[in-house]
Amino acid sequence: MSITAEKKTELIKKFAQTEGDTGSPEVQVAILTERINNLTNHFQTNKKDHHSRRGLLNLVATRRKLLDYLKRKNESRYQALIEELGIRR
Repeated sequence: MSITAEKKTELIKKFAQTEGDTGSPEVQVAILTERINNLTNHFQTNKKDHHSRRGLLNLVATRRKLLDYLKRKNESRYQALIEELGIRR
């Protein structure tokens, strides 16, 4: 359900704006997307896990807020990010 340290490091390297950048919206959205995908796969087999489903909804809401912020600040970075991650919108 959670992501491994190696996968998180890989995402940070891929989406970071500068070396050691972990706070940019791109990195945060990429990590959240990975966690959301893992939880979505978890619900394929555990349909009645409502406690984790609530956490999933919180993750989706947080990602949506970050994406809205990025869209307000820089439309081109927003478009590139949703294209690369395959997020609908």
